[in-house]
Amino acid sequence: MDDEVASRLQPLREPMADIKPVVVRRRRRGWMVALLLVAAGAGVAFWLHPAPVHQQGARGGQRFRGGDLGAQPVAVASVTQADIPITLEALGTVTSLSTVTVRPQVSGQITAIAFTEGEMVKKGDFLAQVDDRTLQASLHQLQGQLKHDQALLTDARLDLDRDLKLTSNAITQQAVDLQRATVQSDEGTVMSDQAQIEAVEVNIANSHIVAPADGRIGLRLVDQGNYVTPSDSTGIAVITEMQPISVLFSLPEDTLAEVLEQTHGNAGLKATLFDRNDTKQIAEGTLQTIDNQIDPTTGTVKLRAVFANADGGLYPNQFVNVHLLVRTLTGVTVLPNAAIQHGAPGTFVYQLNDDSTVSVKTVSLGPGDASVTQLLSGLPPGAKVVVDGVDRLKDGAKVTVPDNSAAPTAGAGSPAQPQAEGRGSGAAATSNTSAVNPGNAPAISSSQGQGSAGGGADASGDAGRKHHRHHRRDGSGNSGSSENGGDTGEAQ
Repeated sequence: MDDEVASRLQPLREPMADIKPVVVRRRRRGWMVALLLVAAGAGVAFWLHPAPVHQQGARGGQRFRGGDLGAQPVAVASVTQADIPITLEALGTVTSLSTVTVRPQVSGQITAIAFTEGEMVKKGDFLAQVDDRTLQASLHQLQGQLKHDQALLTDARLDLDRDLKLTSNAITQQAVDLQRATVQSDEGTVMSDQAQIEAVEVNIANSHIVAPADGRIGLRLVDQGNYVTPSDSTGIAVITEMQPISVLFSLPEDTLAEVLEQTHGNAGLKATLFDRNDTKQIAEGTLQTIDNQIDPTTGTVKLRAVFANADGGLYPNQFVNVHLLVRTLTGVTVLPNAAIQHGAPGTFVYQLNDDSTVSVKTVSLGPGDASVTQLLSGLPPGAKVVVDGVDRLKDGAKVTVPDNSAAPTAGAGSPAQPQAEGRGSGAAATSNTSAVNPGNAPAISSSQGQGSAGGGADASGDAGRKHHRHHRRDGSGNSGSSENGGDTGEAQ
């Protein structure tokens, strides 16, 4: 009996023995996949968040940040004196002072075209000829009629003279009056003939078409052989005055008082034209006139500036940017625009103190330009303010200024000096933050070798590898930027 049961269970045991190794292999494979995923996640985390590099040696334990624990690298500029031009900017349209459409004054066929498209013409230059043979025939006919009527007038005058010489008994007064009326009638006929001749002569002159004004002639609108009439709307060509040329632009009515104050006594203000991108200067001129009313729909007033256009670079209907110089502030205290911040205290800046800390200073500002703004109060001349790296600053924060990023004190020259000073400081801070940024700075810099006497090649190699990984994550060459790299290192 037992042998029979065992013989029946034997076929069932053999398949279970085959399934067990398969299950074990699948479990081992699942654990290996899980371990690989954990390792990959750790690698990605290490890639995105590299560990901070610490100095090795006498100053061990401090973060490599120029020797100051937690100091933020910044760029500074000085409060200086300069000239600030006050300009008003507007979008303008180039407009010709004179645009003339040359139209025929008589009907006829065009027998000659004497101008070249696009050339400069002077007033009176011959442009085209209309067939005038019919007009010449009419002129000859009228001239013959005039001679006939002049002969009748001469005969009537002789008869009147004879009648006046005769005695009163030989001729009546009525006959004398009748002859006098005949003379006057013949005089009127002669005058009418002369007027008709003059009209034909004018038409003959108009058939010889000349330029009515100086300027640049456009494309030819008719060809030789076409029949033209005075009612044609297109005309023969268009002449546009190019030198000088004007620009029409609009300003808000709020600025009208300031412009009128400066133009009192018809003093012309300097107007400068820039291209559509407002980057390249193309012409200089003067303000000519201001419109006599404000547009109520837009609240603006139109102005016209005149430009010599000696090179012919300005074309009618061209869009340009107009910079109208209203006045110039001379020798005022200026502040770089990059240093100006806005927040809860109002308008403020970060002033650099002697102990390498910054303080929040509320300032009062006046007008300015693209690079600097007039400083009315809040800082003394010569004070240093932070122009780059202000994102993570607060009142009393510790900062460090790289040696070659300290902005030199600019003189009271042109307003471009403070702008160049601010940009130079920002560039220097960007290029030198790699020496003070533990998050992504190459540890092979000369400043690291000085800070770590016994650091050696291990720290340099580790920091170099970390910098390489962080540089690849940023995807940009500015891995040591004070705004990106420095903040990342601080957060880590």
